[in-house]
Amino acid sequence: MRQITGLSNPTVKYLRALRDKKHRRREARFLAEGLRLLTDAREMRHLPETLAMAEGREPHPLLATLIHDVEAAGGDVIALSEAALSKITGKDNPQAVCGVFAEFDTALDHIDRTRAPLFLVAQAMRDPGNLGTMLRTADAVGAGGLILIDDCADPFSVEAVRASMGAIFTVPLAMARWNEFVPWLRGGTGQLVAASLRDPHDYRGAPYAAPCFVMVGNESQGLPQAYEAECDLRVTMPMLGRADSLNAAIAGAVLAYEVLATLRD
Repeated sequence: MRQITGLSNPTVKYLRALRDKKHRRREARFLAEGLRLLTDAREMRHLPETLAMAEGREPHPLLATLIHDVEAAGGDVIALSEAALSKITGKDNPQAVCGVFAEFDTALDHIDRTRAPLFLVAQAMRDPGNLGTMLRTADAVGAGGLILIDDCADPFSVEAVRASMGAIFTVPLAMARWNEFVPWLRGGTGQLVAASLRDPHDYRGAPYAAPCFVMVGNESQGLPQAYEAECDLRVTMPMLGRADSLNAAIAGAVLAYEVLATLRD
């Protein structure tokens, strides 16, 4: 295990730069924090290329297993001061462990529509916390994947990875433009469903069909009208208070559970 103490060390600078989207894209690498999250990654056969931890950390069997597996795979294990780890993660009280992972292939062809009866689709979702929540929801409902359409937040940002609570490693992820997604979807079986006010069904008891692709739109603007027109089914959720809409990620979760319940009946 290498010991690094200086904040100006090249490794610290490299890891810190992975918080920047441009550097992350150029290196095709991303950061993930926390022993639980890194353990989930290991169990899904994703090992960090570099494992960084706070020096003097208390022994833990999960950490010992992680260190062993990273070193056995030829990865780098380093011990850092708390100040250096804080600089890397951007948090005053960082998790005691973080790792550098290679980004995944996010081509549409990696989504297997026979994998599950339900898939989630997010269009122009800009908030990394919402995106991470969508990943977490996809994991919770056993979705076959999350497809990001158009200009979404970076799913490999520290904020999105953190919000996913490990689902970044468990949920197949694809990224595409709308004009790529539609031909792919129509090239096989698949029902496209979205929340809408245009000729909608009530979301409860609507005629969902597998494989069902549940789509939510941008947090402030929703889905473009042309995108809604492409949907096979449009549904609405009643708003009983003063709010006129739900948070995009929450709306996706509500719809996903209703679709799942319907398809299981």
